Amino acid sequence: MYRCSEGEPKNTHFGYKTVEADKKADLVADVFHSVAAKYDIMNDVMSFGIHRFWKRHTIETAAARPGMKVLDLAGGTGDLTAKFSHLVGDRGQVVLADINDSMLKVGRTKLRDKGIVNNVSYVQANAEALPFPDNHFDIITIAFGLRNVTDKDAALRSMQRVLKPGGKLLVLEFSTPKHEIMRKVYDMYSFKVLPKMGELITKDADSYEYLAESIRMHPDQETLKQMMVDAGFEQVDYTNMTDGVVALHKGYKF
Repeated sequence: MYRCSEGEPKNTHFGYKTVEADKKADLVADVFHSVAAKYDIMNDVMSFGIHRFWKRHTIETAAARPGMKVLDLAGGTGDLTAKFSHLVGDRGQVVLADINDSMLKVGRTKLRDKGIVNNVSYVQANAEALPFPDNHFDIITIAFGLRNVTDKDAALRSMQRVLKPGGKLLVLEFSTPKHEIMRKVYDMYSFKVLPKMGELITKDADSYEYLAESIRMHPDQETLKQMMVDAGFEQVDYTNMTDGVVALHKGYKF
């Protein structure tokens, strides 16, 4: 984000467009209201099912244990929440938080249909100002959500605040492929194929064009690593998956 001059509103990116920062949340909300009902189907189609591997690796890295408190931030339709619910057991707690109420409703319905009810709660929350006490969660995950946040630095500081000392943050997000040939293939797929898939399945090509653009505007691996360090996380590192199309960043609060 940046300020044009004194007294003028802050601007930020919405995909490749420049918009006033205080309007981005509503624009992003419109995207996810539009795609919520077909979100799971599109995830499978867009990634050829590979998103399941990325999420499984995130769950394994989290190493949740019985009795832990877990925040699945920008948790969408609840893929990670469902796994964490089983891992933390009846003595644990999982909070599925998302800023978008349409996504929360889809996630709640999906998990309740699976019989996951006892240790999961649902909170509509902005990542930049999380409504939880200090030092509350053992683990926080945010999967494919940070790039949609207006003020990512504020969001990371908020996550650091609500994480317990010794707690772990995992950020699973699209990132920058390591090799040039993969970048070219990825660009062609993202801007030529993905919007057409969105039009075919959800009748909404524009939303998927935004999602492709939002990936390109997201900080690369090293930049996000430094942002986490600046927010107070320690021992920050990341693992590239699928040649860096996706990266899993990990950091601790001590």
